[in-house]
Amino acid sequence: MTTPVRRWFPLTGDQAAGPLGAAPLVGRRTTPVDPLSGPTIALAGRVVTMDDAFQVLPDAVLYIARGRIVAALPRASPPPPGFEATPVTPTGGTLFPGFIELHNHLAYNALPLWSPVPRLYQDRGQWPTHPDYRRLISGPMTVIGEYRDDSDRPALLAPLVRYVECKCLMGGCTTSQGIMLNSNAGVQRFFRGILRNVENTDQADLSDADARIADVDAKDARRFLARLGKEHSCFLLHLSEGITRAGQSTSTARKHFLALEVAPAEWAINDTFAGIHAAGLLAEDFTVLHDHGGSMVWSPLSNLLLYGDTARVDAARAAHVPIGLGSDWSPSGSKNLLGEMKVAWLYSHHLLHDLFSPRDIVAMVTRDAAAILKWQPALGTLEAGKHADLCVVDGAEGDPYEALIHAPETAIRLVMIEGVARFGEPALMHALHADGETTAVGGQARVLFLKDADGDPDVEAVSLASAAGALAKALRSLPELARALETPHAPHAARLLLDAARRPTWTLALDEIRDDGIDMRPRLPYGGPSDFTGPGSAVPKASAPPLSALLGAIELDPLTVADDPAFLGHIAAEPNVPPAIRDGLALLY
Repeated sequence: MTTPVRRWFPLTGDQAAGPLGAAPLVGRRTTPVDPLSGPTIALAGRVVTMDDAFQVLPDAVLYIARGRIVAALPRASPPPPGFEATPVTPTGGTLFPGFIELHNHLAYNALPLWSPVPRLYQDRGQWPTHPDYRRLISGPMTVIGEYRDDSDRPALLAPLVRYVECKCLMGGCTTSQGIMLNSNAGVQRFFRGILRNVENTDQADLSDADARIADVDAKDARRFLARLGKEHSCFLLHLSEGITRAGQSTSTARKHFLALEVAPAEWAINDTFAGIHAAGLLAEDFTVLHDHGGSMVWSPLSNLLLYGDTARVDAARAAHVPIGLGSDWSPSGSKNLLGEMKVAWLYSHHLLHDLFSPRDIVAMVTRDAAAILKWQPALGTLEAGKHADLCVVDGAEGDPYEALIHAPETAIRLVMIEGVARFGEPALMHALHADGETTAVGGQARVLFLKDADGDPDVEAVSLASAAGALAKALRSLPELARALETPHAPHAARLLLDAARRPTWTLALDEIRDDGIDMRPRLPYGGPSDFTGPGSAVPKASAPPLSALLGAIELDPLTVADDPAFLGHIAAEPNVPPAIRDGLALLY
């Protein structure tokens, strides 16, 4: 039997927007979200530009046309040409650039928090081996990703995509990492959704990042170095997932950083390299990272839950290493990027003597994140010529950065991507011609505008309410769905005749479960007694019980902290998390 060649295509345009159960469509779209050729827009409020001077305009109007910012001017100033007849829409809040997330396994974000975390771990090679990991995380996601309906189409993929993207929007996030899909033809692609995807932008001024590297390159430092910067302007790669405790000269996690040294003083690091987590690095390692042009992505809550500690961001700051933020995933992280900002600020305030100001934290998800991606000329600030991605937060008094850190999810009044209002208060959404699905956050009415003319038609047909219903039902029925996956079905005779001409069908590419030849973690040899397990580490041994005998019903993770009465209590009860964060997080909501 011939093994099919696996091809990896981060497809662009309508190619990436084909039905989830069929082949990609042919063609190309010009923008990742359709600005719908709508009218010019003028939004009034306090404008936090996040520009080089960190200019804040206390009473201003942001002018937008064709998905771009035309100007940010004091309200008393005359409008720019072409906006003379444009009505000014008061937002009643403060406008920030849209939040850019540099690390999230979005496909897992329907799962609830793994609580309590079974014990304190030292590195990423340990916790996937705990029996609860397969029962609560990898097993349920295997079922969600692979379950198919009677017509052999992925029954839960479209609802999952709809749900996790809305979860991001409700936390002010406009950009995140992508959702990867596999097909039965050996092809991989990124799902094209409402959010911007750092790995597949299809826009000339927003270069694609990469988060996956071929196994052959991932195991050889020199090959890895040659790959960096060859095709992408940024590599977002997991680095040193684990802790080097105080007094230790090295650790399993740190050895994987040391393995990046190709030769004395020569490292497989350059200005495209962004290390996700970097929690095992010592102070001298951050100096190496900076001297070779690298940056890092900080995920404090996930690190604290699993390891009881996080990256030495004080050393990273001292070494002038650029820092972005990522909430990782819902099983061991924040529900959204707004929540991760709160944890980062609490850690800085209580454990690092206010090393980072609220403004510094906001910069990590706006201008600094854009700079790590090499997007700073086009995104990350509210300036003329930039893409109109923004988040409006209630109120315009006091320090805007501190107000954002303390803002609950109910304070988010509007989220806009490429000049299209995607989520917000009903009156604002109506004024911006973005009437859509009504939902609620913390009992307050909100509207989601999910229409996307170039989007995946399978997802287009799914409302948030129906997605939540389908996923909740599936998660309550995991044993039955697993049993259906485990039961072989004889193909119908007519289907056998058509097999050769069947179009590809898509399933989730779950990098934490299946080894598909593309690594998110360079697994370089370092000569030590143990190693990080690869993406297939969670694949059970043949002797392991079938999922139908292992899985039980679990609850769909609520979209927001405001709608999850148990979340803050779970965090407060986690022994691995420092008391200042256990006790302080609830006060920021």
